[in-house]
Amino acid sequence: MKVIVIGASAGGSKALAELLGYLPASFPLPVVVVKHHKPGAANDMASWLDCRIALDAHFAEDKEKVKPGTVIVAPPDYHLLVDQDGSVELSLDEPVIYSRPSLDVLFETAAEAFGDQAIGVVLTGASRDGANGSETIRKAGGQVFVQNPETAEVSVMPKAALGKSDLSNAMELDCLATKLLGLANE
Repeated sequence: MKVIVIGASAGGSKALAELLGYLPASFPLPVVVVKHHKPGAANDMASWLDCRIALDAHFAEDKEKVKPGTVIVAPPDYHLLVDQDGSVELSLDEPVIYSRPSLDVLFETAAEAFGDQAIGVVLTGASRDGANGSETIRKAGGQVFVQNPETAEVSVMPKAALGKSDLSNAMELDCLATKLLGLANE
């Protein structure tokens, strides 16, 4: 089974809603999301997304199984990991690059659990979080796609995730959604 892991930071709420808004309720792959929040933020990203997209979006529950048509969102101040049995795990381990939840933690565990079936997506953001995890997914044979840094609200995260990779993996959000739909139907 393939899994899509998505990470975003500054400007990410809007980008997530747009990208996920292109996907139908029948989308056949699970989606797991990390969005940076300020510590103590009361923003319920999952409910906010759920009102704007066709997929079911909700905060992760420890040991919950990933399933098609569902967007599992990391709760504020918890790392979100993906296990080999297809479940998610919440962790209070130390922040990574000043962030908890961390894109790198999610992406690295997805690469370990799903190998070449892991699909990473890095959206707008103001840190390098996600760059190491993206490379881990690539090394495991998975694929990584990045919001075009030129159209991202904040380009630091997409540029860092691209690194030395093929720039054709940087695309507009509508094209990214088309790519995800194509991968889901393979």
